[in-house]
Amino acid sequence: MSDFSLFGKHPLLAALAASVLATGAWAQSPVHTERRPASNEAFQPESVADLQSLQDRVKDVVARCRASTVGIFVGNSAGSGVVVKREDGYYVLTAGHVSGGADRDCQLVLPNGKRLKGRTLGANNGIDSGLIKIVDKGEFEHAETGKSKALKAGQWVVSIGHPGGYQAGRTPVVRVGRILKVENGAVQTDCTLVGGDSGGPLFDLDGKVIGIHSRIGMSLNVNFHVPVDTYGETWDRLVKSEVWGGAGSFMDLFKSGQSGYLGVQVNQTSNGLEIAEVVADSPAAKAGLKVKDILLKIDGKALNAPEDLPRTLARKKTGDSIQLEYSRAGKTTELSIKLGKRPS
Repeated sequence: MSDFSLFGKHPLLAALAASVLATGAWAQSPVHTERRPASNEAFQPESVADLQSLQDRVKDVVARCRASTVGIFVGNSAGSGVVVKREDGYYVLTAGHVSGGADRDCQLVLPNGKRLKGRTLGANNGIDSGLIKIVDKGEFEHAETGKSKALKAGQWVVSIGHPGGYQAGRTPVVRVGRILKVENGAVQTDCTLVGGDSGGPLFDLDGKVIGIHSRIGMSLNVNFHVPVDTYGETWDRLVKSEVWGGAGSFMDLFKSGQSGYLGVQVNQTSNGLEIAEVVADSPAAKAGLKVKDILLKIDGKALNAPEDLPRTLARKKTGDSIQLEYSRAGKTTELSIKLGKRPS
């Protein structure tokens, strides 16, 4: 079955048409000539021909670029990344909170299921960029990096990743969206992302990487990406396995001993923050939390995104108690949990 199969037969085209009609932007003139969407400009389709042209651009990007998207496993964490090539070998661009600390062994999974050995390098915690070196020798499909400095609101983009983490037999998942804004060191788009997509590539319509998925906003279709320019600007530091960023930055929340320990891994789902794993003998396990429970609030404050949990726990220390509200099978429960010491 093809990835993008005019409306009933072309789901992408149908989705794009629905988006255009919803905004009331469809021109009333009965005659249109096809316009080719530029990769670095806002483009509003005005006809079926425009939609077909846009679909063709997206299909071309997917055909050329999906093979460079990989799944990443670092310890108990999973994410996505994209392979790039340099003179000294192949690297994977990813999010800093996916690669974690430097000099850790990791596993990379190609779209065909082949597994490669990787080694985490540096990370800029302040902007959430991370780098991994492919240890295994060979030639690998790789992507070309573009420029994020000139990105514009309304520009169409293609997001690829592994929502929910890599799944055997499923190729990297493709979503299409537009840039909402670029500010404060982040690219914001309306591409739908969920847990597991973190670290995956954001492509322009020329098939060049312009961003790396970083974090999910208040809704699944308002998301943030690391601008790709930062990788080139800090390449030497990343390759040297430097890890830097101000106090309170994203990656600081995961360092051993810096915060109270709960012992769960969560994924963003349509229902909220769902527990994907409960660590044995952890405070969470002792309190009776289970996989599939939905975490709602800590100390009365809503948990709306995956990073809300570590950010909240970062303000706690070993021995502190939290009031956790969660949902199981539609029933909401609140309990007190005493936080433990984070394992080394």
